[in-house]
Amino acid sequence: MKKNRFSIVIVSLVVAALLALTLTGCGSSSPAPAPAPAPAPAPAPAPAEKKHITFTDVGWDSIRFHNAVAGVIAEEVFGYTWEEISGSTPITFEAVIKGEIDIQMETWTDNIARYPEDLAQGNFKELGVNFDDNYQGLYVPRYIIEGDPSRNISPLAPDLKHVRDLINYPHLFPDIDSPGMGVIFGGIPGWEITEIFRLKVIHYGLDEVYNYVPPGSDAAMNATIISAYDRGIPIVFYYWEPTWIIGMYDFVLLEDEPFEDVAYLEGKTECPAMLITIIVNNGFYDSNPEFCTFLSKYRTSSALTSEALAYMQETDTNDYSEVARWFLQQNDNLISEWLTQDQAAKLRSAL
Repeated sequence: MKKNRFSIVIVSLVVAALLALTLTGCGSSSPAPAPAPAPAPAPAPAPAEKKHITFTDVGWDSIRFHNAVAGVIAEEVFGYTWEEISGSTPITFEAVIKGEIDIQMETWTDNIARYPEDLAQGNFKELGVNFDDNYQGLYVPRYIIEGDPSRNISPLAPDLKHVRDLINYPHLFPDIDSPGMGVIFGGIPGWEITEIFRLKVIHYGLDEVYNYVPPGSDAAMNATIISAYDRGIPIVFYYWEPTWIIGMYDFVLLEDEPFEDVAYLEGKTECPAMLITIIVNNGFYDSNPEFCTFLSKYRTSSALTSEALAYMQETDTNDYSEVARWFLQQNDNLISEWLTQDQAAKLRSAL
């Protein structure tokens, strides 16, 4: 029995010694220092400012004019070079999203079905509205309603205000190819708006006393309008803004019923003015904040644009930059609205 108790004691002492060594190794009177925190990642460097910029050219005069205005400011104030890249509306819009084109100065938002979705998804940046007073409808020369003493023209239709009033005046707009009928010139064949105005003529019962005649082309339409105006004879026609025709000549847009979505497509209401925005690709927005600030303040109007296009036509120039410089000189107030004081001084000095 004594031998067994001694063995137990020895074993117990060994176990205790081993336990003490284990506890001493796992812990000490001073805790081990905590590991140093990992250094914070360095902030990404700001993207380099882009010095050569690209604008969308979808083929019409007004966007080329606005490209030139922004381009002149890009050159003279920001020291950039610039160019235009041509293409259709859907192709150039996609190019902006992909970063292949930097800026679109005139984005006709209703003509791009995916515009709201891409904007909501952040696929591009909308910087502001260039203009939103781009009206369209049936126009007549002002001298038909008010006369023109300088050309010895008396008022022929002083009560002509609304599209429906045309029912009383087919004799003023005779169709030389159809005796006893008047003529209303429509839009270009193939345009959706041309069919809408055909429905409008029917809606107001004008088809009983007018023929609705779409000209064969834009050039044919302009030639017909100018010929009538220069001779001081009555004409009623579909047209739109901004254009040099509206800027150069004095026409009156006939009133119509207030716009409604469905009724408009049936020819029963006025045409809506479209929101014309300025957009840039995301990369350009990040790399050129000062220029984007300028673009966010850039705002004109359909009337101002038509006036500039009319000047271009009157002076027979194809140099949009020359027209842009004239425009900025004529509208100095816009320089103060768009640019900082130092930037404005720099531009005025260059002009």
